[in-house]
Amino acid sequence: MREQLFDIDGNLLLTLDALLRDQNVTHAAARLGISQSALSARLARLRQHFGDRLLVPAASGRGMIPTPHACTIQPALAELINRLREFSNVASVFNPASSERTFRIAATDNPAAILAPDLIPFVKAQAPHVRLAFVLPDKTRIFSDMEQGHFDIFVGAADDVADGLMGRTLLDDHFVTAQRVGHPRGKQPLTLDEFCALDHLLISTSGGRFAGMVDEALAALGRSRTVSVSVQSYALAPVILASSDHICTLPYRFLARFAGSLELFEPPLALNDFSLSAFWHDRTRNDPAHIWLREQLFRVAGAEGRTNA
Repeated sequence: MREQLFDIDGNLLLTLDALLRDQNVTHAAARLGISQSALSARLARLRQHFGDRLLVPAASGRGMIPTPHACTIQPALAELINRLREFSNVASVFNPASSERTFRIAATDNPAAILAPDLIPFVKAQAPHVRLAFVLPDKTRIFSDMEQGHFDIFVGAADDVADGLMGRTLLDDHFVTAQRVGHPRGKQPLTLDEFCALDHLLISTSGGRFAGMVDEALAALGRSRTVSVSVQSYALAPVILASSDHICTLPYRFLARFAGSLELFEPPLALNDFSLSAFWHDRTRNDPAHIWLREQLFRVAGAEGRTNA
């Protein structure tokens, strides 16, 4: 026998629910906003589907009385309608207080180290059951990975992404140079000669490099520095600085977290500002959950709201 599950549509379910609630054709038709003749036609279809009269005229001539079969299915019908309402609203409503959604944020070590410490407690305070996953992106596949829903947002530099993604600037920052508290050179401002003479720690996100944008800026001045330690992770920098006499030049927003163990100085040369942006695919533009996540990210970053795409 052919499956009859899809022979009954939502309107028929609402009609049966209204009839069982009101037990009156006139009142049920008014509740549904249809004519009595249209309601009678729907009742005929329901009777055929269930193989039962469902409601019969009351002996008093006023209203209708549900059959035993109708009484049996009424609780399940009410629950089914509520579930269908929830199902239809799931994509249009996002409740952070009850959501158990997992959000995936693609970010390299640098952006994650700057934003995650603020973003995580901010999000969890509003959405205690939400999960956040920070994943390392493959920069050659950012667009396709976002198109396929492998992650929700990419955080990085504008140069890291291909055309076609929507974006917004999260923050602009400047570079400062850090040394440990009690460094033997003292607390005086850094001179260029001193900067070049000191031992430096460098963060090489690609791994193993001993030169970067600071060295390019120095080369433009005809100067150079000594970089004796190169690490891939931002998280290692404060630990190494606190236990050595190295200095390191990184974004202020990251280093400021370690003011208790590090001292910060303006570098004695001009360096370009540091900028982070958030990018997402057009497919998530109007998704309420995604909109909420972006809003939290912008608030935490103190975003100025400039658009990149």
